[in-house]
Amino acid sequence: MASLRVSEWRKFPVILAELCIDTTLRCGQSFRWRKLENDHWTCTLHGRILTLKQDASYLHYRSIRPMATDRLPSSTISSGLIAQDDEDLLKHYLNLEPNLASLYEQWSSVDPNFKKRAPNFTGVRILKQDAWEALVGFICSSNNNIVRISQMVNNLCLHYGPLIGLIDAEPFHDFPAPEDLIGPGVEAHLRQLGFGYRASYIAKTAKMVVEEKPKGWLQGLVNVDLNPDQKLPPGGREGYRHAHEELLQLQGVGPKVADCVCLMGLGWGESVPIDTHVWQFAQRDYKFGKGKHKSLTKATYDAVGDHFRQLWGIEAGWAHSVLFAADLKTFSDRLKTKAEVGVGEVQIKQEGGVVMEMKTVVKREYVVGDLKSELGEKLVKQSPRSQRAKRRKVT
Repeated sequence: MASLRVSEWRKFPVILAELCIDTTLRCGQSFRWRKLENDHWTCTLHGRILTLKQDASYLHYRSIRPMATDRLPSSTISSGLIAQDDEDLLKHYLNLEPNLASLYEQWSSVDPNFKKRAPNFTGVRILKQDAWEALVGFICSSNNNIVRISQMVNNLCLHYGPLIGLIDAEPFHDFPAPEDLIGPGVEAHLRQLGFGYRASYIAKTAKMVVEEKPKGWLQGLVNVDLNPDQKLPPGGREGYRHAHEELLQLQGVGPKVADCVCLMGLGWGESVPIDTHVWQFAQRDYKFGKGKHKSLTKATYDAVGDHFRQLWGIEAGWAHSVLFAADLKTFSDRLKTKAEVGVGEVQIKQEGGVVMEMKTVVKREYVVGDLKSELGEKLVKQSPRSQRAKRRKVT
C-alpha cells in the first residue's frame, strides 16, 4: 500500500439549519457515504478519503491522500481536482453557496404543505456530484432501495475503482471511470456481483460514453446558467430539456433516472424526478391521481414536474428533495407524535412502544399502523377499555 498523508481535523462554520449531513448524505442522493464510529461520515472523492462530523455550529473534516498519484483516475488528475483544497472541494460538493433559510422561506410562502413538513427536515442540500458517478448510481437505483443501491455502488468501486487507502483495515476506493467498465468481462462480472439486468445497462452505457460520444460529452451537459432570479420557461430551461433528452439515449436511463442525473449530477435545479414516493405525496398532498392523471403515465409524469416547477420555481428539484426526505421511513422518528381528531387536537404520549391518549376519566389506546410517511397518518383507534386493557406494541 502506498504511503498516505493524513490531515489534521479542520472546520468551517455552518449551522444545522443550513446543512444537516445526517439527512443530506442518506436521503438517496449519493450512495457512497458510510457512517462509521463516532458519527463520522466517510467517502472517497477525487483521489482522497474525506471524513466529516458535525456539531451545532461547525462542519469538521479531515482527508487522507496517497503520496503518489499513479493509482488515481486520469480524469481526476487532468481536471485538477486532486490538487483542490479540501475545504473548497467540500463547499462545492455540498453546494453551500445558496442561503438555505431563504429558499425554505420562499418555498413555504407559496406552499402550505411544504411549510407544514419542512421544519422537521431543515438543512437538506442538493449535492453537486460528479456527473458520471450520479449517472451510474441512478442506473443502479432502478426498482431498488437505498441500502441495496449503496451495496451495488460499493461493490462497483471495490472491484473497478482505484484503491486510495485503508481506514481500520477497511478499503476505500475511488469511483471507476467509464474506461474502467468497458472490458469484455465486465457485464458478466457485474451479474455475479448481484447487479442483475443493471449489469448490461452499466456496461453498455460506459461503452457509449467512451466510444460513441465525443470527449467531454457528459460534462458538457452541466448547467452553467447560474442566474437564480430568471423566469423559468414552461418545462424548464432549454439546457435542462437538452440534457434530459441526451441522457435518454443511454441504456437503462428513463425519465426518472435522467431527472435524477440532471438534478444531482448536472446541476439543473428545475429537474423533478418522479418516483413512487413522489407520486404518493403528489396524490396525497397535491390532488393528483384523479381524472386524466389517475395513473403515472408519461403525460402525468410531465404534469407533476411542471406543477412543482410552477409552484417552487428554478430550484423545484431541491424543494422536492426535502419532501422526498420527509416521506422516507428512515426519518420517521423526526415526526411529531400527535393526532388530529374531529373535536380538536389531542396530545399523544408514547411510552414503551405504546402510543396513548391520556384522559382524566378514561384511558384510550392507539396503535400506529404504519410509519411509512408520517407518524399519525394511519392511527388505528381501539375502543375505550378499562384500566385492565391489554397494551399493544407499536408495529
